Amino acid sequence: MAHPPEPGSAGASGGSGTKADLTIEQLAAATGMSVRNIRNHHTRGLLPAPTVRKRIGYYGPGHVARLELIRDLQADGFNLAAIQRLLEASSGSFGRLFGLRDAMLAASDSEVPDVITAAELAERIQGLAPEMVEVLRNLNLLVPLGEDRFQRLSPALGRAFDEAISLGMAPDAVAELAEQLNRDCDAIARRFVNLYVDQLWKPFADSGQPEELWQETIDAMRVLRTLASEALLAMFKLRMADRMAAAADTLLKDQVKRAQVMGVPTAR
Repeated sequence: MAHPPEPGSAGASGGSGTKADLTIEQLAAATGMSVRNIRNHHTRGLLPAPTVRKRIGYYGPGHVARLELIRDLQADGFNLAAIQRLLEASSGSFGRLFGLRDAMLAASDSEVPDVITAAELAERIQGLAPEMVEVLRNLNLLVPLGEDRFQRLSPALGRAFDEAISLGMAPDAVAELAEQLNRDCDAIARRFVNLYVDQLWKPFADSGQPEELWQETIDAMRVLRTLASEALLAMFKLRMADRMAAAADTLLKDQVKRAQVMGVPTAR
């Protein structure tokens, strides 16, 4: 079975189509690690080399994911020597779990994050409003990279919130909707993941994790991501159509009542 791509290699972008565009200082800001610790991980062989362009090393989502994994393993009580042994054992089950983790983290159809400067953000705040900026940061949709730059994980969401406010909706109401949307989607995502764990992973693990089923189990997670997105979008469209139709009927009836109160004759 093919091993998961290394952070410094092609295909390590987590399926999102993003490229390596973070300097080591920006990588440190994005992961909450110091530049010194990142260089130390390089020296130990825990973190592959960056992509070098014009003598400057650039890092991508794969490097961020590796550093987050190292941080999580340290939080679970593993020291760096133990983590290094686990990473070097990529030909065994730990390597396969890397493949499963990549499948869980990789968004096959997600949009490409972009980077916005502080000046650009300040200009957008005039229409976006500080409330929305704070919400986006709290939801980890707007990530400070240092050097007055921010990464927008979902430019589409930012545009949607921008346009909602430009329509005349109150920023605090849009901010509240964004937080509710985050909670609802998180609950739905948890249900899909629990379904995978209960229906696919646990039976696989209970059967002794047979070699011939590893790739199938990993691929099932990738397929589930697509199915979940399609099912959620299809169901939302149906329910949105129902709600809009009901709202239209209500508004029409209300308009008729207003006309009658004002003595305006209505067609029968």
